[in-house]
Amino acid sequence: MKDKILTTISTLMIFIPWTILPLRRFDWALKSPTAEIMITAYALFMIFSGLFTIIAYNRAKVQNSLMKTGFVINCLYAAVGIAALAMIYLPDLM
Repeated sequence: MKDKILTTISTLMIFIPWTILPLRRFDWALKSPTAEIMITAYALFMIFSGLFTIIAYNRAKVQNSLMKTGFVINCLYAAVGIAALAMIYLPDLM
C-alpha cells in the first residue's frame, strides 16, 4: 500500500510543473515581480519533487517501473529547478 501511494504521488508530481504553461499566457504573469515569484515557486516545487522521489526510491525502496521513470524525470526537473533559481538569483555568475 505504501508503495502505491508513494508511486502515485511521485507520478502526479511529474505533471504539475507543466501547469505553468497555461498561466504564462496571461499578461499579468509576464510582468517582473509576478513572473519571478511564479518561476521561483515552480522551481522550488520541482526541487521538492526530485528530493521526494529520491527519498522514496532509495530509503523506502519503492523501485517499480513507474517509480524508476518518475525518478529520472523528477531528478531532471530538480536539476532544471536549481538552474532556474541560479539564473534568477545569481545572474552575475551566468
